[in-house]
Amino acid sequence: MIMKLLVPVVALIALVVSRVQAFLPDGGNGNTHVTITRHAVMAKIHEVCEAVAESEGRQFSPEGSSPEEVLSACLGTATGEVSGAKFSTALNQIYMQNGFVDRDFMSSAPHHFNNEAFTEGRNLIIQGTAAIKANVRTGNFKSARETLGRVCHTLQDFYSHSNWVELGNKSPYANLIRPDLNIENIADVAMPTCSECSSGPNQLMPAILKGKFLTSGYMGLFSADKPRGKCSHGGETDFNSYQNPGVGISKDEPLSYNADLHNNAVNLASEATLDLLEDIRGAIGNRDYLRLMGIARSAVLAFVIDTTGSMSNDIAEAKRVAFNIIDSKKGTQDEPSEYILVPFNDPDFGPLIRTTNPDVMKSEISKLIAVGGGDTPEMCLSGLQLALTGAPSSSQIYVFTDAPPKDTYLNKTITALIRSTKSTVTSLMTTFSRRRRSLNARSEFQVYYDMALASGGQAIEVPKSSISQATKIIVDTSTSALVTILQRSRDPGRVESFSFLLDRSVSNTTIYITGSSLTFNLRSPTGVSQSNTVANGPLGTIQKVGNLQRIQLNETEMGLWFIDMTTSQSYAIKVIGQSAITFIYNFVEEFKGPHPGYAAIDGRPLAGSPAKLLLTLSGEKGPEALEVHEVALVDVSGVKVSNGSIEKMAGGNFLVTVKEVPEGEFVVLLKGKDKTFSSLFQRQTTTQMSQSKVTVKAKADSSMLPGEEFKLNFTVKTNGPSGAYTIRARNDKKISMTHPPTLSLVSGGSAQGTVSLTPPADTVSGTDVTLTIEAEGPGGSDSNYAVLRLSVLSKVTDLTPPKCEIVDVQGTCYSSSCNKSNWELSVNITDRNGTGIERISIQQGSGNLTQKKVEDGVMGLYEASCCSTSVTLSAVDKVGNVGRCSYTMKSSAGSCLMSLPLWASLLLYGFLRESFTL
Repeated sequence: MIMKLLVPVVALIALVVSRVQAFLPDGGNGNTHVTITRHAVMAKIHEVCEAVAESEGRQFSPEGSSPEEVLSACLGTATGEVSGAKFSTALNQIYMQNGFVDRDFMSSAPHHFNNEAFTEGRNLIIQGTAAIKANVRTGNFKSARETLGRVCHTLQDFYSHSNWVELGNKSPYANLIRPDLNIENIADVAMPTCSECSSGPNQLMPAILKGKFLTSGYMGLFSADKPRGKCSHGGETDFNSYQNPGVGISKDEPLSYNADLHNNAVNLASEATLDLLEDIRGAIGNRDYLRLMGIARSAVLAFVIDTTGSMSNDIAEAKRVAFNIIDSKKGTQDEPSEYILVPFNDPDFGPLIRTTNPDVMKSEISKLIAVGGGDTPEMCLSGLQLALTGAPSSSQIYVFTDAPPKDTYLNKTITALIRSTKSTVTSLMTTFSRRRRSLNARSEFQVYYDMALASGGQAIEVPKSSISQATKIIVDTSTSALVTILQRSRDPGRVESFSFLLDRSVSNTTIYITGSSLTFNLRSPTGVSQSNTVANGPLGTIQKVGNLQRIQLNETEMGLWFIDMTTSQSYAIKVIGQSAITFIYNFVEEFKGPHPGYAAIDGRPLAGSPAKLLLTLSGEKGPEALEVHEVALVDVSGVKVSNGSIEKMAGGNFLVTVKEVPEGEFVVLLKGKDKTFSSLFQRQTTTQMSQSKVTVKAKADSSMLPGEEFKLNFTVKTNGPSGAYTIRARNDKKISMTHPPTLSLVSGGSAQGTVSLTPPADTVSGTDVTLTIEAEGPGGSDSNYAVLRLSVLSKVTDLTPPKCEIVDVQGTCYSSSCNKSNWELSVNITDRNGTGIERISIQQGSGNLTQKKVEDGVMGLYEASCCSTSVTLSAVDKVGNVGRCSYTMKSSAGSCLMSLPLWASLLLYGFLRESFTL
């Protein structure tokens, strides 16, 4: 089994050496930091998926090497469509943050191990790894991914920017990821490290090489300021490279004089990344590791429920629907991978309840009771804020209420979070007949209509007596592989024909049309038509409830369909289905510097400039089986369609540049071809976006400490009017904050501000805080935002991993009849003076583990069939330090040799058997 595990690692290293061109950020057709990370991530995912499959008694056999095929095999054989969107989104969160290090921390020596900043760089890795483990323990996977991307970049730079390779080292430096070990033998600040007389590649001083002293190049981004005798980083952007010794020791790129050194650095960076991932895997366990990587069923069930006195019927219906989805979809790919529940009332809201256990969701939703409320408006947006920050990206969130929101001051924050998370918000608004007679329902519920339009959801108004009919939309959209094919809105309405293309991969096509007194006609590719007055027709079944008309197609006929709207009333149209073919996207901006590239924009893209998007295609057979023919920005409420130029990049990515961006709100429309079946397809995003003349920039790379003030600087820039710009900062954990109420800006200028937060002293380590900073121009005509995820991390004083010792092995295994014999492994696990053992788990192997606490630790007994001869046990303490025991049972014709004398082994074996059967 040990040899089996080495195979993917060796294959990975060979692949990286043959393909990686440079330690550069993401952004070109060349291979990059991101490529090193991607190959390591996929190799470790393959290994963990195989281990999980073995523990479940099934095979892990991907049909191909694409991420989508790996995902499908890892999720198992449950029926239903599998979408790679969630997987790709999670991986992109890692890769994007990896690239951000070269943009946001370009001049920071510790982030790149420049200027001999070894202790500081190692601290970034150790603290970041601790934050990742703490985030996962509290279920904050997105924060963990973002930190992982940054940590990988810094770790990989050590091998390119230091002289570790030149010192002849053939394996990664374990001290970089071991909190109990320190960086050793760093060259003194006054010690010359490179020869001033040498102009070639062999610049390192003989004393450095002989004494095995660790050094790195000094990078001069703005001036030549390195200490005399120290090595330069090297390259055109390093001012230090223009003075002796100036060639530099960086191995970022393969050049004529350093090709072997570069390849060795790539190998070691790849192995080091695998070691880091293995450490994290051991700390969090196989299943949470796969969730960290985005390997989970794509459906998420998220409810935000009004619990005021008039909501009894609505709560009962929410409970019925949740129970129905949980029970009917169990064991399928449509079974939700996560459940979110946020109650709200007035003045209270929350807490956020997040679980992967359907029984916990059933229990929590059953506890809800309708009580209180008083005045009509309720704290809906505060509850929705918790759901948007707590749910995974691109979630479907359902709001149940019968009242307008009281906390409308959160309107812009909610819009920013919708755009940042790309989640969809559908509001089910129930009304009393007396309220509809006395109030303008559309007016008081306008906020919900605006949220639906911004997110691509629905705003459904129904009488309380009909809510059970409206909740069918939840069943429709709580599925795996959900795709949007078309979405448009018109206010005021007008006579117009909308076309949409259905391809071979689409199933369960459903059309939603919302509005009052609407008339329309549906036409199929073969010319068959059905009007809105025909409830059960040749094309589908039309159900009307409140302001919603739901059309379920009888069958998904391939080709171009049409919806002919013949009304002047305002309306919204949405066409969805299930398909593995989809895409994810980010608006990006190009950045300069030593390692230029593209980084995702956190906020609205800048007005007056072409819009750039980085798209990632996903399909059943991977992106290579798909073609992109057209990408356009479409005015949701108008007719303008702005096509972009398309540049194919590595990893199934495409860079799209749109020169003429629609002035209003727009979505992204993609058309392409599935080469497997020669089938044309169409997909559309649901989240609306628009440009802004204002930008808000902020960056944070350190965690917050409980009870201590944390300061975050931000910059606001505008190409709009001069004047006082209103600043708003909000977070989702009710942490008190201070910030400037306004910043004074002139057109074309910028200004800085600071947000200060102090998490309570009792904040749980690993808590994720979502901070939204908004800047609004004079008169409120233009605004933009930045959304940051900050982690609260307690100081870690326990740096030593638990100790796992194998004390005995029992059993005899025969290769000819493995299923007829068993073997046992006994271990003793201690944590000395540490924080204590939190969990012992089987990381590799399909046997059973029983545990018994003893005075100085834990004794474990692992029992397995001889068909599963390898095991790795992980012992994790309460701060995430990991100790391991690994063993491979050899098949033989005789008895297994024991690690203790025979009499002691038999005595211990009898003791363990007696202890573990109590």
